[in-house]
Amino acid sequence: MMALTNIRDTIPRWVYVILSVAGFVIPLAFWQILSGTHIFSALFLPSPERVFKSFGRWAVSNLWEDTYVSVYQVVSGFLLAAVVGVPIGIYIGTFKIVEALLQPINDFVRYMPASAFIPLVLLWIGIGESAKVSIIFIGVFFQIIVMVADAVRNVPQKYLEAAYTMGAKKGEILSYVIFRGAAPDIFNILRVNMGWAWTYLVIAEMVAADRGLGFAIMQAQRFMDTPKIFVGIIIIGFLGLLFDLSFRIMHRIFFAWSYK
Repeated sequence: MMALTNIRDTIPRWVYVILSVAGFVIPLAFWQILSGTHIFSALFLPSPERVFKSFGRWAVSNLWEDTYVSVYQVVSGFLLAAVVGVPIGIYIGTFKIVEALLQPINDFVRYMPASAFIPLVLLWIGIGESAKVSIIFIGVFFQIIVMVADAVRNVPQKYLEAAYTMGAKKGEILSYVIFRGAAPDIFNILRVNMGWAWTYLVIAEMVAADRGLGFAIMQAQRFMDTPKIFVGIIIIGFLGLLFDLSFRIMHRIFFAWSYK
């Protein structure tokens, strides 16, 4: 047991798998036991069986359409934030003049809740899909910038000095030293921010939506359909986990050298 709890020691793969499964099974068993005691009304804590039946009813109606709409909105908002935010973060972390110009205003805006921008988004963009994508974009864009800038600053100065010594030009250092040196960390930053993008889904679909997982959760709340709320939350968590695992796998493929 002591060997399994040593700081940063590896553990056997089978132990890791068993513990990962237990991390899901134990809360589910506790949920089943708690709902079976009837301490809480089924309105507030439905049983896993009722939640599963609610999933079945939703699955034969419009669950897949709602899921597609939500995935589209999250991925679109995230990709737009990444495409714009990563280059800005790289320049802020590389050039002090850009840092002085952009970082203070970025630090100011990133503490503003994305939900506070809903009235402005409605005024400027309207109530279509672009409004939902914009809310998700706002939620992660400013975080990506500051985290990427920090990752770029962590590239060792000695790498830049070695490149200058070998005659590298400014553009080559930016492309081949700074960007590639920070790329593994930037990829992990995008993985974390994809998770945050999913947390903004319900907020985004409060903007005059008529479909999507977040919209369905809000509708279920209005009609006191607690099992469906549980289903929506679980599906969002499951989708987020799939995206997170995909990022982890791609990180191991793209940056296999960093695991040696």
